[in-house]
Amino acid sequence: MDYLQLMYLHLATVVPSFFIGTILLLIKKGTKTHKILGRIYMILMLFTAIITLFMPAIVGSRLFNHFGWIHLFSFLVLYTVPTAYFAIKKGNIKSHKRKMILLYFGALIIAGAFTFSPGRYLYNLFFV
Repeated sequence: MDYLQLMYLHLATVVPSFFIGTILLLIKKGTKTHKILGRIYMILMLFTAIITLFMPAIVGSRLFNHFGWIHLFSFLVLYTVPTAYFAIKKGNIKSHKRKMILLYFGALIIAGAFTFSPGRYLYNLFFV
């Protein structure tokens, strides 16, 4: 799979994640809807993080001629999703809530903002 295909696949998983994550922040917690959307959200976030690991960094310095600083967000997701899932399964609502807020703002808002930096696809799509 080439870079462009990976990028489109990434966008196809991360865009719904953003909207579902926003809904999850706004709706009542613990409901059936929250649980179903939460599972979908976690699966999409894991899938998008895995996809990004196969995408080489285009902007900035690279480690092993592949990984860039933006890949740290992928590892954040790969750590946060399972630990948030196990926290809620153990009844640790406070930990689950903290991790899910970190996931949303770290992996979607902050990482998403970086995708609009010069030299990246979304910057070129929207601003050039």
